[in-house]
Amino acid sequence: MSQDYHNKVELAELALGKTVTYSDQYNPKLLQPVPRTLNRDMIGLSEVLPFTGNDIWNGYELSWLNANGMPQVAILRCYVPYDSVNIVESKSFKLYLNSFNNTRFDSLQAVQSRLSQDLSECAQGTVDVEIIPRQQFATQTLHVSQAQSLDEQDLVFADFQVDPTILTSDPTQPTSEFIYSDLLKSNCLITNQPDWASIYIKYQGPQIDHEALLRYIISFRNHNEFHEQCVERIFCDLLAHCHCEKLTVLARYTRRGGLDINPFRSNFEAPYPDLRLIRQ
Repeated sequence: MSQDYHNKVELAELALGKTVTYSDQYNPKLLQPVPRTLNRDMIGLSEVLPFTGNDIWNGYELSWLNANGMPQVAILRCYVPYDSVNIVESKSFKLYLNSFNNTRFDSLQAVQSRLSQDLSECAQGTVDVEIIPRQQFATQTLHVSQAQSLDEQDLVFADFQVDPTILTSDPTQPTSEFIYSDLLKSNCLITNQPDWASIYIKYQGPQIDHEALLRYIISFRNHNEFHEQCVERIFCDLLAHCHCEKLTVLARYTRRGGLDINPFRSNFEAPYPDLRLIRQ
C-alpha cells in the first residue's frame, strides 16, 4: 500500500537512505519535513481528523558546549502535535542534533528555545521541548504496563499482508479494554530498515476479537511506512472495522540513531505522559 506514495517528490530530497556529511556546528537547515497528508490522503482522512494526539520524540544523544567550551549532555523530549503540517524526518533530526555537538550556548534554556523554534518551523506546528539534564538522569524510570497482553496466543501465519478486513468485533458484547502487543514491526518507508514497537489499544465498544486483532498487528511485519503513518492507519482501521465508540492507539517504538518516536492518537482522551518501556 505504501508504494502508492513512496516515490512522491516530497520524499525525493530526504537525507534518509543516502550518504551524508556530518556537521558538528549548529545548522537548522539540516531538518527536513515530510507532509502528513502523504499518508492521510491515502487512508481517506479529510481536514476534519477523527483523532487528536501527539508524537513524543525522545533523544538520547543531545550534547552541546557551554560558554566555557565544557561539553554538556542531556535527554531531549519533544512533543509534536498531531495537527502539525509536517512530521520531522528522523535521520534529518539526528543530523540536526549532531550539529549542536561543538556549538556553544550560554544556557540550557538557550538550547531548549533554539530546539523548539527550529522544530516548530520544520513541523509547521508548535513543538514543545523539554530537556532533562544529566543531574536528573537518575530520576528517569521504566514503565510497567497494566494492560492485557495479546501475545500469549500461538498463531499460524503463511504470509504478512496488511488486511484490515480480518478485524472483527461482537456488537452483542459491549466492553471496555486496555490491551497491548510487543509484536508490532514495520519497515522504514525509504530504507526498509526494521522498526520495532509495543502497541497499546484502549477502546470502548463491541468486543474486538483478540485473535483477529493480533493477526492484524503482526501483518505489519513487512509493511513500509513511517511510525506516525502506521499508527494512524491502525487507528482508522479499528474505528472502521470494529466500530469502537472510544479509541486510543499508542505505539512506543524502540530507538534508532539515539531517537525513539511514540505516536499517540485518540478520540476521547488526552495524550499519556512519556512512559518509557524496557526496550526503549
